Amino acid sequence: MYYDDLPIWGFLGRFETKEIDDDDDLNEATIFLFRHVHFEILYNNDRIIDVFVRNDPNAVVDLTEDREVNVDFTFSVKWTETDIPFEKRLEKYSQTSSFSHHLEVHWFSIINSCVTVLLLTGFLAMILMRVLKNDFVKFTPDEEALDDQEESGWKYIHGDVFRYPRFKALFAAALGIGSQLFTLVIFIFMLALVGVFYPYNRGALFTALVVIYALTSGIAGYSAASFYYKIEGKNWVKILVLTGSLFSGPLFLTFSFLNTVAVTYNSTAALPVGTIMVIFLIWTLVTTPLLVLGGIAGKNSQSEFLAPCPTNKYPREIPQLPWYRTTLAQMAMAGFLPFSAIYIELYYIFSSVWGHQIYTIYSISFIVFIILLIVTAFVNVALTYFQLAAEDHEWWWRSFLCGGSTGMFVYSYCMFFYHARSDMYGFMQTSFFFGYMACICYGFFLMLGTVGFRASLIFVRHIYRSIKCE
Repeated sequence: MYYDDLPIWGFLGRFETKEIDDDDDLNEATIFLFRHVHFEILYNNDRIIDVFVRNDPNAVVDLTEDREVNVDFTFSVKWTETDIPFEKRLEKYSQTSSFSHHLEVHWFSIINSCVTVLLLTGFLAMILMRVLKNDFVKFTPDEEALDDQEESGWKYIHGDVFRYPRFKALFAAALGIGSQLFTLVIFIFMLALVGVFYPYNRGALFTALVVIYALTSGIAGYSAASFYYKIEGKNWVKILVLTGSLFSGPLFLTFSFLNTVAVTYNSTAALPVGTIMVIFLIWTLVTTPLLVLGGIAGKNSQSEFLAPCPTNKYPREIPQLPWYRTTLAQMAMAGFLPFSAIYIELYYIFSSVWGHQIYTIYSISFIVFIILLIVTAFVNVALTYFQLAAEDHEWWWRSFLCGGSTGMFVYSYCMFFYHARSDMYGFMQTSFFFGYMACICYGFFLMLGTVGFRASLIFVRHIYRSIKCE
């Protein structure tokens, strides 16, 4: 329970077991329910400082038999004055939290992730050095012998590498939503770091998510429409409808199903009709107009794609590639490394969200998030280089899928956490956990996919600017 935003933990009852057969080691369990709760509340002037709860072991009801029992619950309260100031009332929870006892694990995970980032940085530097060396050795125009030399590798496909991807509207909409979600996460971290989300300010995080998502919808519209018109898209309405429904559509369907489940179970997790109407009005009066305005601004930006190399009229045939260069194999490689950099922190976040634990170290989460972005970008750049070196010019969707594959690994971790780390059971808890985590992981897929593609695009433009394309 909560009292003045302070959590209260207590037992609902107790079990008593006794042996009924010494030979067969059979035990009989008796189930008792506490029917009297005693609260001790510490106060300083007119502010609540601390709350304790205890049960009366003598005021119990036997619930062993499977039958209806009418119970009269009672409670008592004792008020005690204390000298502890109001500003320090949350220190007890941080000191007794399991997170503070394992703070060194947090820092160890960060150090481990930093080492990973350094190794990947060195790996990428070696690739870039090799690319530049090949530029000078193979593509130097002063050497007449190179005129008769057949092009190979990534230079061979310079006329196809900037060929626009299939399903341009869907691709641009995914980039727009990914940009919006990236901005949303950055704003949430900024609010958390300045202390807006203190441990038991219930509802503040969800309110901030809804409001900031609505206010940043213009970023989605602008990013999607501007990129769509850069790659010669024409249907303005189509791109806005896709952008507006690509993430919010699955989220709305999932919420509708889970809220119906909560109503069926008579759970307090079900949102009231008034709250649903407020969210609908925000979506109608704020999100949609900003999305349209952002789309209009993106359409009228008149920016060009600026490809360093012209595109051939007909695409080259992609050579037969081994299995480890296929999309699924590269997605597995691209998602595993970023996931390995964050999986230790995931346990603490999951325990806070789904286990009602205490989480106050937002600075560590922000550092881990920055590491996640760096590793995702570096891995995508490396895999894009190897793909182009194998003369596979369809890198647009590949880079997006590889960047977003970390979201799939996170959802796989959800299954592990549910079975091995949580005590959740039943249809309602299972559907809530996997339903909402599917939406969160889908959002991570779009956001990290956008990061991966943007990093790959910068890299591809850089290497093709460094050579002379004819």
